[in-house]
Amino acid sequence: MLPNFPYFDLQKHQSDLPPTGKILVAPLHWGLGHATRCIPIIHQLLEQGYDPILASDGAALLLLQKIFPQLKTYELPSYNITYSIKPRFFGLKMVSQLPHILSNLKREKQLTHKIVKNENIQAIISDNRFGVFQKDIPSIFITHQLRIKSGMGSWIATLWHQNIIQKFDFCWVPDVAETPNLSGNLSHDIALKIPIRYIGMLSQHQPEKLPIQFDLLLLLSGPEPQRSIWEATLIAKYKKSPLRIVLVRGIVSDEKTEILAVSNWKVYPYLYGKELQDLLNASETVIARTGYSTLMDLMVLQKKAILTPTPFQPEQEYLARHIGNWDDWSMER
Repeated sequence: MLPNFPYFDLQKHQSDLPPTGKILVAPLHWGLGHATRCIPIIHQLLEQGYDPILASDGAALLLLQKIFPQLKTYELPSYNITYSIKPRFFGLKMVSQLPHILSNLKREKQLTHKIVKNENIQAIISDNRFGVFQKDIPSIFITHQLRIKSGMGSWIATLWHQNIIQKFDFCWVPDVAETPNLSGNLSHDIALKIPIRYIGMLSQHQPEKLPIQFDLLLLLSGPEPQRSIWEATLIAKYKKSPLRIVLVRGIVSDEKTEILAVSNWKVYPYLYGKELQDLLNASETVIARTGYSTLMDLMVLQKKAILTPTPFQPEQEYLARHIGNWDDWSMER
């Protein structure tokens, strides 16, 4: 059986926030994982009487606008980070993009200052957005990577990342402090100058015993072009399979694109909330990436899964090794 980790509970960490007021919640747009794991935080802020203001860019912002149409949103600058072709050069590739990241960080800081002033923001929750903090109000940074896993240059990237994190007041890690844990040494046995809170699993889903409708759920995620490459690979592999298959493409769009017409397949561009929860609970096995937000969802649902790390993402390769011997989860390359 998979470990049974606790859910995030805002009330346990409410001392990091003011008692009332507007809270700016800003996830990074790097795939959709940062946005999806902020969904339970936003819901609990609303339940506790706070007034969340949302900020992001691209598909992450579009997703939050679809789920929370009643909330005010702001568009932030896009980082547009690209990957190296070879994993061992991941760290150096990230370092080479520092001038662009720093320029974006400056614009992000300026826009954050304007939002805080115009909206009278009382606190900030930033999921990996480096420039979304303010010195005179509580600022929380969410990450599962206090260490950056990469090839050459990883120690430089880690040092730089930790320096950024320590500009905030608190670091929230979506994991448990004890062993076993989900993130391994990505976020354990590390000391920072600010408090580290292990806040439990950030997932919008709840397990339910539903009749199994699908043998395989192909749950796509992650940045392009790897998402599209993987989609084509899985379609080619399973197109002639007699299994009952459902594909969730991971594209936040209302466009009705016909990518295949097979009677035993069902295809969705993207699902969220109760629809995705029901589909996950009604599927026998999930095929997915080892993205951290996906792993948290599968963990809380206790789902059998076949997992594949995104190519050229050493963090996902590490997570695959870290959890590779857990029952109900198998790894493919």
